[in-house]
Amino acid sequence: MLYDVIVLGGGPGGYVAAERAGHAGLKVLLIEQRALGGTCLNEGCIPSKALLNSSKIYHYTTEYGQKYGVYCEGSRIDQKAVVARKEKVIKTLVSGVAAAMKANHVEVLNTTGMIRGRSAEGIEVEADGNVYTCKNLIIATGSKASVPPIPGVKEGIASGFVMTNREALALQELPKRLVVIGGGVIGLELAAYYGVVGCETSVVEMLPKIAGPIDDEISALLQKGYEKDGMKFYLGAKVVRVDPDGVVYEKDGKEEKIVCDKVLLAIGRKPVADTCGVEKLNIQVERGAIVVDECCRTNAVNVYAVGDCNGKSMLAHSAYRMGEVAVNTILGRKDRMRLKAIPSVLYTNPEVGCVGMTEAQAKAAGIDTAVVKLPMVYAGRYVAENEGGNGIAKFIFDKKYKTLVGAHVMSNYSSEFILACGIMIEKEMTVDAIREIVFPHPSVSEIIREAAFAVQL
Repeated sequence: MLYDVIVLGGGPGGYVAAERAGHAGLKVLLIEQRALGGTCLNEGCIPSKALLNSSKIYHYTTEYGQKYGVYCEGSRIDQKAVVARKEKVIKTLVSGVAAAMKANHVEVLNTTGMIRGRSAEGIEVEADGNVYTCKNLIIATGSKASVPPIPGVKEGIASGFVMTNREALALQELPKRLVVIGGGVIGLELAAYYGVVGCETSVVEMLPKIAGPIDDEISALLQKGYEKDGMKFYLGAKVVRVDPDGVVYEKDGKEEKIVCDKVLLAIGRKPVADTCGVEKLNIQVERGAIVVDECCRTNAVNVYAVGDCNGKSMLAHSAYRMGEVAVNTILGRKDRMRLKAIPSVLYTNPEVGCVGMTEAQAKAAGIDTAVVKLPMVYAGRYVAENEGGNGIAKFIFDKKYKTLVGAHVMSNYSSEFILACGIMIEKEMTVDAIREIVFPHPSVSEIIREAAFAVQL
């Protein structure tokens, strides 16, 4: 049977591409070997937010309630109930994706698809012994957890002592002591959950700061907040091995050991580009990622790669947009993937929302910057809802063009309004135009308005 589009992978990039193509009237086949929704929905973005929400509620009842005049006795965390709710959330959303596929007439196969090559009719894909042919192929094979060649890691994974995010999101019993290897977004979100619900949590990070590309000042403030909640950080530390009872790291030429009950390996993810037969079409792969242009086209005619597998922007919302760009290109609609205003969020307590350039990146790009740093107490709602909070917002403006080029906000709800800053950056809105926007009051997002009036250009 000949399809207009075959999609390999049912994660955010794949299922959105399939949905958009089906909605446009194309005949679509989606092949996913595991559950629809991919890593994001099943063992990443969504389940981690479900756990973090439970920890935030627990934290308020045990630590912060009295500051707000609320007293709660006997509050406790039930890990099995937390995980059960997480599974319910996943099931609901996976069902929603399946319903969207059905509504848009997308045929779904739950199996592994492999590229066979080309025939006179089109591109051939094999699945369960059957051969399917398509005019256009979209590869959306996602990413996987990086597993470094650290002595003891493979043995630890085999024994269950070392976990990836998949296992950490499904633990039925809380460990007393947890060591997280990696201080990036994935590591911090899971460390924040386990630290709040009662685990003695330590983070070992090779870099001198946490949260990777997040603005240095915000990273430092965020770390202070985590430490206040009991988390321990070992920065500039290289893990040299994992023993059956702990993690050994090296810092300043000395080795130290952190004894623990579980280890979470969270040093990042890497594209999956070598599991679907890309070599059969001579698709170009560099550093493990499929090479694409701004329309998500590979070097092979009528073959596209979207989401984590192309390594451009390994975020679920980037994958959504890439899927749309690929389908629009197939349909002959002019479109391209733009990366300068992709928001990123750390969903701990407090949240951190970022978009655009950091101050250092802007200066490196030769931009004459005007930087505005405001404490979140400039926003009335923040003060009303965050007793003793140390939130901060940092905005980077281009003096020459009088536009916003970067926004970095450490505050609850920043995940919901950082989008506004992204739109301003994407549309190159001037400061005068931003000042004319009417923000709801009271809202935490009013910090953007305050910054627009505070900047000196």
